[in-house]
Formats: sequence, C-alpha cells, structure tokens
Amino acid sequence: MGRPLIRDDLTLVEGYHSPQLDVRVRLNTNEAPVPPPPEFIETFLTVARGVSWNRYPERSAAPLRARIAEVESDGSPWSFTAANVLAANGSNEVLQSLVLTYAGAGRSVLCFEPTYALHAHISRVCGSAVNEFDRRDDFTLDVDAAVETISRSRPSVVFLCSPNNPTGREEEPPTVEALLAATEAVGGLLIVDEAYGQFAGFSALSLVAEDRNVVVTRTFSKTWSAAALRLGYLIGPTWAVSAVEQVVLPYHLDALTQLAGTVALDFDGAMRDRVAALVSERERLVAALAEIGVTQWPSGANFVLFRPPDGDGDAVWQGLVDRSVLVRNCSSWPRLSGCLRVTVGTPEENDAFLGALSEVLGSSTDR
Repeated sequence: MGRPLIRDDLTLVEGYHSPQLDVRVRLNTNEAPVPPPPEFIETFLTVARGVSWNRYPERSAAPLRARIAEVESDGSPWSFTAANVLAANGSNEVLQSLVLTYAGAGRSVLCFEPTYALHAHISRVCGSAVNEFDRRDDFTLDVDAAVETISRSRPSVVFLCSPNNPTGREEEPPTVEALLAATEAVGGLLIVDEAYGQFAGFSALSLVAEDRNVVVTRTFSKTWSAAALRLGYLIGPTWAVSAVEQVVLPYHLDALTQLAGTVALDFDGAMRDRVAALVSERERLVAALAEIGVTQWPSGANFVLFRPPDGDGDAVWQGLVDRSVLVRNCSSWPRLSGCLRVTVGTPEENDAFLGALSEVLGSSTDR
C-alpha cells in the first residue's frame, strides 16, 4: 500500500523556516528584544484565573476586537469599531484567511519582490497563481510599471508590505494610494502588511474606509513584545471582515490569547515608549554600519538589511555565528545575493553584533 500523495502543485513548494541556534545574541527573527512590562504579566496571570476551562472561548473575540479598534483609532482619521477588526493566531493566519476568502484556486495574487516570503507561500498553498513584480535595484517600486502590471494581470489580491520585509523600505503615501486605485479598478483587494507599521511614519490605516478595497494587517509580535502569543489582526471595511469571518474556523482564537491581547493593549503607552527607543537604537545601528563600510538600505522597521563589502554573506553569517551572534542570512533569496538582515536588539546586543561584525570583516580583509 503506497503513501497518499500530496497535491501536485505543492511538490516544489518549500516551507518557511528560520534557523534556531543556541547563541548568546539572537537577532535573526525581528522579535522585540525585551519582554513585556512585568505589570502586564502580573495582570494577565490574575485575569487568567477566571478562565472557564471547560467552556469554548468567546467565539467572536468581541472584547479584544473592540479594544484593538479603540487603540488603533487613536491618531487615525477614522473611528474604528469591533466590526472593522478580525483577530487571529498571528498575522499569518490573517493573511491565509484573506487569501482563502478573496483568492484561492482559479484566482491570482501579485507580490512585489523581494518581500515577505509567506505572501507567496500562503497563496500557493491556498491554490492561487502567484505573479511576482520585481522592485528596482534599490528596492523601491516603479509605480507606473506596477500599476500597469495590476491593470494587465488583474489579480484578485495585491500584497504590499510596508515597511517591507526583508528590505526595510517604507512605501510613500502616493505609492500606496496609486496601487490601491489600480487594485480597485480591477475589482481586487489590496492587503497592506504592516507587521512593522508602528516603527514607520505612515500607515495605510488612514485609507481604510467602507468604500475602499484595502485592509491593513498587524501583529502583537513586534511592538507588543508578544511573539510567543501568536496574535495578529486586520483592520478593514466591515464587509471584508464579515467575509473573512466565514472562512476562519470556529473558536480559532483561544481564551488565553484573547485575554493576553486585551491586557497588553492597556500598556499602550509603555509599548509606544519601547518603539521610540528601538527607532532611536536603529538609527545608531545604521550610523555604525555606515562607519564599518557595509552596503545598507533605508529601514522604517526594527531591522536593517545590509551586504558585506565583499558580498560573501554566507561567510560573514558563519563568522558571526562562530562569535555567538545570529542574524538572518538572506543570501539565497532572490535578488538578495550576499545580504544579511539584523534585528535591532538591546544596546548591549547591538554592540555585541557590531563588534563581532567588525572582527569578521577584519578577518576577511586579512585573508
């Protein structure tokens, strides 16, 4: 008896993985460098004692969604409600649910490469055809060419990551508005992935409205120091949220996750302070990398993409690991030959990385 065969269209699809090594300084997965405030943990443990373990969680996650809407309405031109929010197990589940709702078999999506690998991966797993549009050499978008591509290929979903992962590029408001108009003209949905949105200056949340075909996805993993929680959400028009609710599984978001997310939002001020500190530390890291002499690209996120002077990213990555510092090796990714991506860590972690990098590059120069 033979083993069951996977779908033919999945035989060449590679999974998305990041090495987990035992090192002293881990700066490879864009996590927050410090845990949430102790007060958050204490409050969460207190309210968790009230969980009815024999009952299913709140199916619609209404309290969490209402609290997200309240926090995200602060500073936005719009006043969001729970009906504008969908929460799920990480922004990846949000993205998958959106693709299952609006793309899938017989439909196509458009990605601007290089970008977050799971946009294309999730789409292919869901049976969508994936069209890839190459960014310029500096990783900016040729807006006119992108608009023409949308008009010609007529994708059901257009992905735009801003700030973009792994390049760090933040899209300008006119770019986002042009892509949205082009997507709407072909009856598609623009998904703006803002996993790093709180580190940037512009948010597409300002474009979300009932008569616009755009949703914004965000995560608790970065800003809220809660990567272990696996909590993400989308904000969009109510009709898009209602449609996606038909796709997500019942009771998909457990009670503890809902509680933790709601409690975390009560520490919004502390999180904003941490974001400001990380942005300041990012600029210090950028200045230090410039002195070392690597090629780097502007970043609006909590990481920096760079390329060593000799372009040998593999050797430099290994040299850093040998010094107990782990960054993300992007050398094998399309368009990113020789590139490495470093997460902004604590000042001490960043100093350790910069010292190790200087040693590695000094060693390579001596060869």
